[in-house]
Amino acid sequence: MQEREFTLDQALVEQQDVSRVLRNTYALLAMTLAFSGLVAFIAQQMQVAYPSIFVVLIGFYGLFFLTVKLRDSAWGLLSTFALTGFMGYTLGPILNRYLGMANGGEVISAAFAMTALVFCSLSAYVLTTRKDMSFLSGFITAGFFVLLGAVVASFFFQISGLQLAISAGFVLFSSVCILYQTSAIIHGGERNYIMATISLYVSIYNLFVSLLQLVGLAGGDD
Repeated sequence: MQEREFTLDQALVEQQDVSRVLRNTYALLAMTLAFSGLVAFIAQQMQVAYPSIFVVLIGFYGLFFLTVKLRDSAWGLLSTFALTGFMGYTLGPILNRYLGMANGGEVISAAFAMTALVFCSLSAYVLTTRKDMSFLSGFITAGFFVLLGAVVASFFFQISGLQLAISAGFVLFSSVCILYQTSAIIHGGERNYIMATISLYVSIYNLFVSLLQLVGLAGGDD
């Protein structure tokens, strides 16, 4: 009898822990998305130039690994906002490029709506079904290296349709990452809400930028 009560108490504690991580993750994610959007708007209004690829890589990975190191302290929150703010800064020039198109506003609105729909649908699916998506880890690892190779190849070779394929690949990759990360939270694989937040944020950012490229390419054919 005591063993049964202990098991029930343990399950209750675990469920409360999952609920806490989910609540903190989505709260922080909403704040970082809003902050990132504000920075992107300011960068877009100021007509800032897109930074070089080296600045982007150093800024992103530097702030990412700093956040990983500080994830168990209050400083981790500061580095999280620094990371998402930097990514918002890089988004401003991208938005300006699309706003220069005849139907740029429609392209951005469509990409935004599709991103929100995909994220909400995938998250709701995992949270409702509570399926364990840990089997996707192998796909994520393989997909990362495939996309990395494709991006590097795009710098050296002008292959017809390669950019379209890369964008479509990132949409699929980001969607799988959202499924995996959400599942990791509810099944105990992720107990740090800062790490969960930046993982979901990066997936949403990549999803939005990739959908921008796809919708922009489709709109450019009209």
